[in-house]
Amino acid sequence: MLPIATVYPPDHLLIWHEHRRAQFLCAATGTMQVETDEGAWTVPTERAVLIPPHTRHQVQMLGVETNSLYIDPAAVPEWPNACRVVEVGALLHELLRTAVDIDPRGEIGERDSTVLTLILHELSRLAEVPLHVPIPPEEPFGRLCRQYLAVPDLAVGNSQWAREAGMSERTLTRKFRDEIGMSPAAWRSRARLLAAIPLLRHQSVTDVAARLGYATPAAFSYAFTRAFHVAPSRLSR
Repeated sequence: MLPIATVYPPDHLLIWHEHRRAQFLCAATGTMQVETDEGAWTVPTERAVLIPPHTRHQVQMLGVETNSLYIDPAAVPEWPNACRVVEVGALLHELLRTAVDIDPRGEIGERDSTVLTLILHELSRLAEVPLHVPIPPEEPFGRLCRQYLAVPDLAVGNSQWAREAGMSERTLTRKFRDEIGMSPAAWRSRARLLAAIPLLRHQSVTDVAARLGYATPAAFSYAFTRAFHVAPSRLSR
């Protein structure tokens, strides 16, 4: 296990890369947006993303300080096969802060060994938070989704996507649903809710709801909680 703490400049982009080890990437501050060929995950403060080994990914860092662990896959046989956002409790946070001072190239004493063992124990009992959207593997759907993730716009609808895809709205909806099991409209709604997460760090729930086009803060909160199983007020810090 290799523990690393990093401070990134604002809006820093880690371009596409992969690791041979499993990665536990925790946002001590700020928000991360992680993208793979299969989907996009948003990681708020005090959450982490589990990244499988040999998974191509890029990460947008929005005012982020991270605590990372690079772990030999043999040590975490239960590691997921796809990225997963998880809650990080107070104990694991303190263990991560302590682990940064451990030099894996030197002799590991009893205390340091205990810290690393406790970290592995905590990693085996993490609760998932479904802060993600899938990205269809087939074109032009993947391209349309990535463009929308970059600039979520309430004004974009099926008619615009159908024109860009060169197909009817009915065909677009049917093929898109066949790809990932949800309609284009439902996908865009979920993507906009994910886009709310970085905004919640600096704006009120009321302001974010209005910016995303919701009639009331209550309607936004209901949609957000239903989609991600966490209230937006819990992420507004």
